[in-house]
Amino acid sequence: MKKPSLIFLTGFSTSGKSTIGPLLANSLGFEFIDIDKEIVDREQKSINEIFAEKGEPYFRELEYNVLSSISQSEDLVVALGGGTLENDKCFEFIRKAGTLVYLKSDVATLARRLSHKEDRPLMKGENGEKLSIEDISDRVEKLLAKREPRYSAAEILALTDKTPLGVTIENLTRQIERHIRANCKTN
Repeated sequence: MKKPSLIFLTGFSTSGKSTIGPLLANSLGFEFIDIDKEIVDREQKSINEIFAEKGEPYFRELEYNVLSSISQSEDLVVALGGGTLENDKCFEFIRKAGTLVYLKSDVATLARRLSHKEDRPLMKGENGEKLSIEDISDRVEKLLAKREPRYSAAEILALTDKTPLGVTIENLTRQIERHIRANCKTN
């Protein structure tokens, strides 16, 4: 059964899920988990190590396992990985389980933010070299075009590139509270 107070944050890498998530949870009086952190804690390996050693399909299955373990939760904000929705099982689970919130940023903002992150796979070329901002922008644009249809399935949208963090939290809190009230009346 869909639980409107089970909130899933989606968006591209560096869109603000891990930053906004705990602040939003606090504002709502909810708990917070970061799916990537849960996986790292369970596996005792970094995401890069998991991808390198076991591959993306294994990682996507881990994401689904974490999601399944929280399926009965309420009053919870979950920061998804940037690619979580690419997994059909994860996407369908999230749509049926709770409320999807899309944290959207433009390509230039995402590329700029990513250029400051050394630990992201998107930052590296085929031989492990650091990419130029132009190459990062190209990668972001291609991946975003692929992921956008799933991101856009969200019930709530927040633009995170030019809005101050505090304003984003206030706006999201209002939208989510309104969404929960509206959906509690219909259940």
